[in-house]
Amino acid sequence: MTSDTAKVPAEEIFELITDQWTGPYWDAARRHVLTVPKCASCGKFRMPPTPFCPHCLSQEIEWPELSGGGTIYSYTVVTRAIIPQMETTLPYVPALVELPDAPGVRLVTNIVDVPVSEIKVGQAVKVRWHDRRDGVTVPCFTF
Repeated sequence: MTSDTAKVPAEEIFELITDQWTGPYWDAARRHVLTVPKCASCGKFRMPPTPFCPHCLSQEIEWPELSGGGTIYSYTVVTRAIIPQMETTLPYVPALVELPDAPGVRLVTNIVDVPVSEIKVGQAVKVRWHDRRDGVTVPCFTF
């Protein structure tokens, strides 16, 4: 592992497009609130947001506010740029983070602002908000 600090990925490689199912997630993020959809009928969490609950097929959704805490389930370290815009943001660390207050949910995210050599599966993390220049706010995680 490297002793470099994990960075936020390049903004230029990501354009946000929302719909009626994903919009509430990104609207909450803009307010620095972490949420994931929960079925209002059976109570199961689901991510990504979908039109129907995979457990009971209901379309009723709640968006509870979560604590922002999590645990690293899996991660990788990206050290090579596949496009020029990524060069200045290496290394970055895409990860799956389990959210204890949303059982069964693993959020695709990034680990940021920590030494790459200290990142490990099972590590407790907390949300850190990245407010981009284009007005999009992205939840990342740090120790």
